[in-house]
Amino acid sequence: MKQPIMAIDVGTHRIGVAVSDDKHRMALPLRTVDARRRGEAVRELGDLVDEYRIGELVVGWPLEMGGGEGRAVDRVREVLNQLERELKRRGYEEMPVHQWDERLTTTAADRLLIEADMSRARRKETVDQVAACKILEGFLDHRHRVEG
Repeated sequence: MKQPIMAIDVGTHRIGVAVSDDKHRMALPLRTVDARRRGEAVRELGDLVDEYRIGELVVGWPLEMGGGEGRAVDRVREVLNQLERELKRRGYEEMPVHQWDERLTTTAADRLLIEADMSRARRKETVDQVAACKILEGFLDHRHRVEG
């Protein structure tokens, strides 16, 4: 069995979290973390790494449509730097961290939830988790194609 992979979708107000199964075949929505209190959010993400015995981390990298990095990438980079320090403090010094292009994942996630006839309030609670799943699915699909 492999250690699960965790994906995060960092937004201004929320961080969506998804995990893989131990065979790296499926991405499952896990939780939404409040990003407004960054220190608490980073500790909560560290707790999830501990709880699920995560082996790798995939971070949605919000490139602009033209491929450049903007303010959103700066925000994600700050959260990622704090999270990496937290993980090192917990003894995860060698954990692989992958940046994954997340352009349009939130839009795709929102569209999926609308098609499922989910209320606007419920979509707001869920869309970040689904976006994290989309990020993780893309990463896992790519890895399976590359590794065969």
